[in-house]
Amino acid sequence: MIDGHAHLNEIEAIDEAMERARAVGIRGIIAVGMDKKSNEITLALAERFRGFVHPAIGYHPWSVSPEGIDENLELIEAHIGSCVAMGEIGLDYGAKARKKVQQAVFERLLDIARRHDRPVIVHSRYSHQRTFSMVKEAGIERAVFHWYSGPADVLEGILGKGYFISATPALAYSPPHQEAMKMAPLEQILIETDSPVAYQGKVSEPADLVVTVQELSRIKGIPPEDIARITAEATELLYGI
Repeated sequence: MIDGHAHLNEIEAIDEAMERARAVGIRGIIAVGMDKKSNEITLALAERFRGFVHPAIGYHPWSVSPEGIDENLELIEAHIGSCVAMGEIGLDYGAKARKKVQQAVFERLLDIARRHDRPVIVHSRYSHQRTFSMVKEAGIERAVFHWYSGPADVLEGILGKGYFISATPALAYSPPHQEAMKMAPLEQILIETDSPVAYQGKVSEPADLVVTVQELSRIKGIPPEDIARITAEATELLYGI
């Protein structure tokens, strides 16, 4: 299994968490960043756990503030070449930052990703159509729409472009997330934990990827071992690892 999305910089006792991840059969983790500090920690963790932790650096819409934009983008531009992807980036129309500011930052990030030929890991809360349109219009060839729970018509467009969506442990209780996974072919689904997000009160870690596998297996009617293998192959293909 490969955990396609984890905020390792937020996990306490990281060595123990990595040991538990390996113990359940995880052979790789895509570690994502949200701002300058988390990006720097993510890069350091990738060095520390070389070959196991693969870095993606980004600028999350929750973190966008006018005074920090240039500094964050400069760091991303300087280090994106050593990362497997850019992320987590996108739009969140429930966030504090104004929509126009988010869109301007997202547009600049997509330009960096396109110029460096890096896939993007996309956050699209309350903004599914706009986010998809911007990714497509920016000429991005490889993208994953993280924790997709949006409209079916937008998902049809995402899948039609050859982009991916990702499944989380929220499959256990979220009908919109479940419907998206029913609709998407397994070959276009990645699995993740988004750790340390709490699911129904339980703080997650990469080892909880087994929950995602079990739930996706239940929804798709495909054995867990096939879920693990096929999604791992898709993750390797997308990120070139």
